[in-house]
Amino acid sequence: MDIIVELIKQDPVRVNALKCVSQLGLPQCYIAAGFVRNLVWDALHGFQVATPLNDADVIYFAPDERDPNAYLYYEAQLKQVMPEINWQVRNQAIMHTRNGDLPYTSSLDAMSYWPEKETAIGIRQVAPEKYECISAFGYESLFGYCVTHNPKRSQETFKSRVNSKGWLVKWSSLRIVP
Repeated sequence: MDIIVELIKQDPVRVNALKCVSQLGLPQCYIAAGFVRNLVWDALHGFQVATPLNDADVIYFAPDERDPNAYLYYEAQLKQVMPEINWQVRNQAIMHTRNGDLPYTSSLDAMSYWPEKETAIGIRQVAPEKYECISAFGYESLFGYCVTHNPKRSQETFKSRVNSKGWLVKWSSLRIVP
């Protein structure tokens, strides 16, 4: 989505993070969740400075990866080049076991199980200064000031995340959509 790409290009930390992640060469690899969501909400609310990154959720899909702890190696590589970011790298091909779901078929499919729809957006660098966005549910609700429950997850999980993350306080124009 062009608007997201333009917002990313205005944020040197995010541009550098995307470059570093692309150098890992992982399949179906994106930075997702708050990396994109928070930046859009900041822009919608007219924040002059982007909300600092709590972490960067890097997802990839490698069903043939043998080492279930390979993510630790990728996190260490990223921390070496950008130590200011709390990197969270996860192979979505194995996350279904932790989440009690049927096996996921791709990074995009895995995102379709995340508790709120606006979080299920990822971006990756595909070439210098060229980016690709994907979304499990589209972009309309993200730009519509919504926080939408994903029926694949419990209401309790959704409500807990909304409350613990303080989204409705930080971005006061957001509204919960059932």
